[in-house]
Amino acid sequence: MTTLIDRFVLANGLQHHVIEHPAGERGTVVLLHGYLDLARSFTEVITALGSAGYRVFAPDFRGHGDTARVPPGGYYHAMDYVADLDDLLDALDLDRVHLVAHSMGGTVATRYAGVRPERVTTLALIEGVGPPAMPADVTPDRTLGWLNALKKARTRVPHTIRSLDEVVARMRMSHPAVPLETLRIMASRATCKADDGGLVFRFDPMHMTLSPMRYDAEAFEAFVARITCPVLMVDGGSLADFPELAERARSYPGVRFAKIPGAGHMAHWTAPDALSAALRGFLDAHTQVA
Repeated sequence: MTTLIDRFVLANGLQHHVIEHPAGERGTVVLLHGYLDLARSFTEVITALGSAGYRVFAPDFRGHGDTARVPPGGYYHAMDYVADLDDLLDALDLDRVHLVAHSMGGTVATRYAGVRPERVTTLALIEGVGPPAMPADVTPDRTLGWLNALKKARTRVPHTIRSLDEVVARMRMSHPAVPLETLRIMASRATCKADDGGLVFRFDPMHMTLSPMRYDAEAFEAFVARITCPVLMVDGGSLADFPELAERARSYPGVRFAKIPGAGHMAHWTAPDALSAALRGFLDAHTQVA
């Protein structure tokens, strides 16, 4: 059984933590996690794709997991992640890759596939087509909220969580449909020990502030229109709750769908085997074996 490798790679000025499954020869998969998540939560999927013959890289985005946080005065803007991905592929000496991305990672992957189509062999999105559209006139209020939140975030005294049970309770508030046993596994991956013996989440608290700019759906859809590779849309059942997002998912050129009923938004947590099978079927169909 191949052991997953933890690597640290300098890309776009920051040290990025990357989990690698090195053994595969069928092609290279780069797996991108979602907001406040991390590469470790995809351990089962990474292992399954690696065992199927693919070389897999799963990076932590900046300020997530074990990747470096931005220095004082910096922030996490949406296009920073796109630039990180571009430089990370260079740093890993990867020419063409299969992109697999969840949630926020899907917005990064979509933008990247739209501007660097020559580097993306296939695109698989796990409920990752961006949030609903926002009107332009919300931007001043968002910017004001952002400025106020920055001041609070930079003066906030860090505090730790007393136990893993408390971490699970917090995660359950955001993911009430995820089984407690699964939440406990993910809670252990998402946290690390603090100096006082408590636990802290492996992401920069600055991520909890509101982005200053509205989400521009029209601009995002312009990236979608430029995608040239085969696209798989994995639906865990959440898209039905947002007709606008379901319609956007159908707008990807040549898209095919894989539905995993009952998996929810966090399909890699709740149904890793079914998700891995769907991804393998899609990747195998677009992989040339020597």
